[in-house]
Amino acid sequence: MPDKKTYEELQNRILELEALLKGGSNREYKSRLFSFLFGREENKKWTLSLYNAIHGSSHNDVSDITINTMEDVVYMGMKNDLSILVSETVSLYRSIELYEQQSSYNPNMPVREFMYAGKLYDQFIHSTKLNRYGRKLLPLPLPKLIVFYNGEDDKADETILCLSHAFKEEIRRNVVRRHTKMNEKTDEHRIMSEVNQIFQEADPDIEVKVRMININYGHNQTILSACRPLAEYAWFVAQTRNNLSTGSEQTNPMQMGIRDAIDKAINEMPEAFEIKKFIMANRSEVKDMCLTEYNEAETMEMLLQEGRQEGLQKGRQEGRQETMIRNLKNLMDSTGWTAEKAMDTLKIPPEQRSTLSLDLSITSNTK
Repeated sequence: MPDKKTYEELQNRILELEALLKGGSNREYKSRLFSFLFGREENKKWTLSLYNAIHGSSHNDVSDITINTMEDVVYMGMKNDLSILVSETVSLYRSIELYEQQSSYNPNMPVREFMYAGKLYDQFIHSTKLNRYGRKLLPLPLPKLIVFYNGEDDKADETILCLSHAFKEEIRRNVVRRHTKMNEKTDEHRIMSEVNQIFQEADPDIEVKVRMININYGHNQTILSACRPLAEYAWFVAQTRNNLSTGSEQTNPMQMGIRDAIDKAINEMPEAFEIKKFIMANRSEVKDMCLTEYNEAETMEMLLQEGRQEGLQKGRQEGRQETMIRNLKNLMDSTGWTAEKAMDTLKIPPEQRSTLSLDLSITSNTK
């Protein structure tokens, strides 16, 4: 089972970071730069431009959209990014659009968006005075769930994340546990074949799909060119990242290097950019948001490094297999990742994965 002391240390670090990002118990949660740009009433033309870029439309009446982001839903010390209610005059149906920016890949977005959407629909039903207990079918807006990804992991232009993947992971763990109890050695292909068959027979009643759009500079040119503020935001993130990687070394790069990189990116922003005037007018707040997001990304990297170092240090003292199991469990428990994602991160060879998956199941069952 995982090293209890190491696990507790990682959990304490996460709690400390959340307190840091929250900025103390008497301060409001911070927004992300993405929501600061696209989630404000004064910038609704940019919000509409973002909607048009995603849907390939060309609407120009900002009154067709209503920003209805819930202020009390937070993650890692920051508010959920943006949600809008789109009028039926746009496409003959209303839609609730949930937009979120992520600088770290998160396969659990479907369950997060599912929970957030439930709160939004509850808010919508109350605000429109609909009777959920009545005999008439309620007319509800259609949900659209979008994640704008600009992390450093290499991802496709578009990826569909499904809640059903999490259901299959639950089935997979139980299938592996059953084979382990029966002392059956099997490979990953056979396990997944059995998982898919069980999943089809179970026929779960809920599915959630999240469309993850890679907005790193150089990806999804059609979408970026259709929404200038989004393209300019992508440029700013890329420029900050480039400045950070090429700038001079600092004594404390997390505190000094990133500040310099943000300042330099703001100064280098072309005058023709639509967002520049807004960025300059809110320079201090923009810098604070960028620092908060950077600290979040740094925390995820710290957890990865903890996992790698744990394996290297203990590998000299214990058997490699036992060390790797502990390493994987620490990483999975701290990040919520699947075994496959943790193995990808630690670059475990394919031929070792089936055995490790079985051992992981035994460890989880005896915790």
